[in-house]
Amino acid sequence: MYRSHTNGELNLSHQNQEITLSGWVQKIRDKGFMIWIDLRDRYGITQLVLDADRTPAELMEQARQLGREYVIQITGKVIERESKNAHLPTGEIEVLVHDLKVLNKAKTPPFTIEDHTDGGDELRMQYRYLDIRRKPVRENLIFRHKVSMEVRKYLSDQGFIDVETPYLIKSTPEGARDFVVPSRMNQGQFYALPQSPQTFKQLLMVAGMDKYFQLVKCFRDEDLRADRQPEFTQIDCEMAFVEQEDILNTFEGLTKHLLLEINGVQVDKFPRMTYEEAMKTYGNDKPDIRFDMKFGELNDLAQNKGFGVFDNAELVVGIAAPGCAGYSRKQTDKLIDFVKRPQVGAQGLIWAKYNEDGTFKSSVDKFFSADDLALWAKRLQANKGDLLLIMAGDADKTRTQLSVLRMHLAEELGLRKPDEFAPLWVVDFPLLEWDEETNRYHAMHHPFTSPKPEDMHLLDTDPGKVRANAYDMVLNGNEIGGGSIRIHDRETQSKMFDLLGFTKEEAQAQFGFLMNAFEYGAPPHGGLAFGLDRLVAILGGQETIRDFIAFPKNNSGRDVMIDAPSVIDKTQLEELHLKTTLK
Repeated sequence: MYRSHTNGELNLSHQNQEITLSGWVQKIRDKGFMIWIDLRDRYGITQLVLDADRTPAELMEQARQLGREYVIQITGKVIERESKNAHLPTGEIEVLVHDLKVLNKAKTPPFTIEDHTDGGDELRMQYRYLDIRRKPVRENLIFRHKVSMEVRKYLSDQGFIDVETPYLIKSTPEGARDFVVPSRMNQGQFYALPQSPQTFKQLLMVAGMDKYFQLVKCFRDEDLRADRQPEFTQIDCEMAFVEQEDILNTFEGLTKHLLLEINGVQVDKFPRMTYEEAMKTYGNDKPDIRFDMKFGELNDLAQNKGFGVFDNAELVVGIAAPGCAGYSRKQTDKLIDFVKRPQVGAQGLIWAKYNEDGTFKSSVDKFFSADDLALWAKRLQANKGDLLLIMAGDADKTRTQLSVLRMHLAEELGLRKPDEFAPLWVVDFPLLEWDEETNRYHAMHHPFTSPKPEDMHLLDTDPGKVRANAYDMVLNGNEIGGGSIRIHDRETQSKMFDLLGFTKEEAQAQFGFLMNAFEYGAPPHGGLAFGLDRLVAILGGQETIRDFIAFPKNNSGRDVMIDAPSVIDKTQLEELHLKTTLK
């Protein structure tokens, strides 16, 4: 028996018991006549003690030879600590060691295995198996497990069936780039790894499964960032004989369940906002509504006053930064520099201070009177003490730029509190987006999304105005899930492929299996997929997903721990009938 207890469970109720523990050496403190060892495992830390008055000299010497991260086994007696540690669950006791066995020696780790480590991101990723020993990372993975189990419990209780779908599938031209896998047995042909199980879950509805879910790995070959990985996990769901309202209610229920069970937070309101309103009011389709700073359009108030920047702009729009009227010139200049960064791309920023005494001071006093600025303040719903920040230019670009500034200010002002949760449904997305480069429409979500029934007639006359029967769930400024009511008849699906520029032959070759299935009695159906990695991170009070994934990849898509991707053997290439031009 390697252990009778874990390192997180002993307390005064175990006093005078003989126990056996195993784990990793976290820390050693040698005072000569007394040695303390912190022994760690997944469950916690127990303090061991060796005392020259009660411990044989050879055992004391054996303990002195231990190093950090040695794996050891000890037996001893649980005793009460003289100096208790209220921060540890085991802080009232220690174990007087009678016997010590080294199970495995360890090299000195390349960084400290502590809550706050001296290891950089790349180094920690290279030795991820050591990084996971650190309490914050370990607890993140345990937290992910808890969320996953609550998801499974809730959906199973709602009658959903967990069905696995294939990883080796057919490559399709929509969405991000596919990761492709060559087939040795089918020369010159390739599988693709699924970007989502979209068509398979629709086929399961045709098959009569009625309610499907899966915590499924998905793959997209796209540029990466902090909250994006080439492989990620979806809570993938589909339901038959449902309308949009059924799906929104079901997954509001799931989200409420997770917030209550995981975070102890009860959320009753799930406001709904159209895509058009979100873009006009917040400049993006995943607004953080934990704070205000709503956009106010100022064209009618700010143009035709002789200020060319405004007069020549398609849109003049602003926000009111709460309590920032006291900003110094250095602080306002810093905001101007922020929006001029290439990542934002604005030409500049106009500011106006709404002082506590009701007066105004702006960077455009030459062109606008106090009365003008008062009208701006009213439009932006500003209060005394607020700072008005105005941008102008092309409508779409300016809204995007102001949205970035709004989020930046919210971070600076501490308005994005991780323990507050504000969910939101964004609905009525455009069905199609026009791409100037390819000179054709692209599906804003995917080609299987159904148009709004009331917009169906516009497919033939004005497809750009057709709204999708689609919805996204937003939580704290992050899109955590999205879905739609699907097309379930061959005629509409064929028309959708026509609009997307597919020939009849291409549509049949790529998606004939799905359209053929629609001819055998497909029920009305729809679904939603949550991004599990992102959902877990937000519930955990963070927005980056990497530390909630056991073995993540870096921003170049590399696993630096196992050194992947890597070249493969020439024999493997020959078996796959592949040649590479790289040397």
